[in-house]
Amino acid sequence: MAITSTVSADGSQVTIYIQGRFDFSSHQDFRNAYEKLAKTPSRFRVDLQGTSYLDSSALGMLLLLRDHAGGERAEIEIVNCSQDVKKILLISNFEQLFSIQ
Repeated sequence: MAITSTVSADGSQVTIYIQGRFDFSSHQDFRNAYEKLAKTPSRFRVDLQGTSYLDSSALGMLLLLRDHAGGERAEIEIVNCSQDVKKILLISNFEQLFSIQ
């Protein structure tokens, strides 16, 4: 499991990349990816292209990101999901909370 992030040149968007399993062992790295930025971006993008699995703790971490980003005003995209990961997100009704691509 590896979590990395990049910030856009203007600092308005952070993209968080998650490789491998997205579970409780990722908790601190995931939080660090958006909490330790010098400036809070207005848009967040979570790229799950390399994510093979996520569990309920990962869903909770996405909700914490949403709270951090402003709750209902948050602009968060979840992109590049595999079919299995997308199925978990849809079963959990996360499409009502996030933009899922």
